[in-house]
Amino acid sequence: MDTQPHGTPLLTQVTLRPDCANCFALCFTAFGFTRSADFAIDKPPAAECPNLATDFSCTIHDRLRPRGFRGCTVFDCFGAGQSVSQGLFARISWREDPASQQATFGAFRVVKQLHEMLWHLAEAHRRTYSPDTAADVQHLRVTLEEAAASGAQAVLELDVEALHHSTAQLLRTVSEEVRAGYFTDDAGPAARLHAGADLAGAGLRGLQLCGADLRNAVLIGADLRGTDLTAVDLLGADLRDARLDDADLAGALFLTQAQVTSARGNGGTRLPAVLARPGHWTD
Repeated sequence: MDTQPHGTPLLTQVTLRPDCANCFALCFTAFGFTRSADFAIDKPPAAECPNLATDFSCTIHDRLRPRGFRGCTVFDCFGAGQSVSQGLFARISWREDPASQQATFGAFRVVKQLHEMLWHLAEAHRRTYSPDTAADVQHLRVTLEEAAASGAQAVLELDVEALHHSTAQLLRTVSEEVRAGYFTDDAGPAARLHAGADLAGAGLRGLQLCGADLRNAVLIGADLRGTDLTAVDLLGADLRDARLDDADLAGALFLTQAQVTSARGNGGTRLPAVLARPGHWTD
């Protein structure tokens, strides 16, 4: 088990999951959203959602998609909600202490970013072949965990951009290391497969994708049915409505629950063990 210097276990992808029962509905309040295909209404940041109940639960949780709140179903705080609610603010909600609202919502926005970085670094540590890189990843994981637990004011004063930069460098190193073991054809149709590529609606069935770099690629509505995505870097890729029927994502790099939930798949879609099969997928 990976531990911090004082012996406390490091957060893993399993422990970086939302626990809504121990959160003061921070996703309902801290962030805003605009009326669109993902949200039925406009809501400004730091304002309560009209679907928020007095016990911090969602009054339409089991009907979010048919009620026009698909965006809520794909949101993932990576466990930041309970960490801020139970840890940084010692179980005192922003309703009990209205003066703490701004600090609570601000800290949640920061800790969510830290926890997302920790999610990817946990995978990076598991998949790197280099002892030196593994040591660098572990050091950064400890730094991020200590920062996330350093107190509300300290969290709000963090240089998050610098932490993002350090994390991005390590994730890039691990990605290149893992993908190096796969041949990627740079000619023909595969030439479109690169970081940041606009592949919205693209027909990608039958292409050789293993080891491709699709970091931050736009794959909205893309047809990836039956495709092997082993060692494909999907960090930040937009998979909304992408067709993943019978695709193999079990070995994909840097995939999140939010990306999977935003896509379309079926019972034959293979996912990493740490991710859950979305309830709206077909059998």
